[in-house]
Amino acid sequence: MFEKAILGMALLRILSGSTELFAAFLFLKFNDIEKALMVNSSLALIGPIVLILTTTIGLIGIADKVSYIKLMWVFGGVACILYGLRSS
Repeated sequence: MFEKAILGMALLRILSGSTELFAAFLFLKFNDIEKALMVNSSLALIGPIVLILTTTIGLIGIADKVSYIKLMWVFGGVACILYGLRSS
């Protein structure tokens, strides 16, 4: 059926998307900009975690097919993304 890595990555993204929808409903429920900003700030923590987990699952899935140099480039790219997010 589906590869395990693909299924894991898809489930994480579905969970992440569901969290985003839940946050949007909380915005509407609270109807308060300060509370909405607090909810939005908590989403900023979840995004990078999902990025790291899905990338890790994907890399584990292709680890036997890709050279170590290319894997290091991918990890370096993810590190740059996370550093850029942290700096802002």
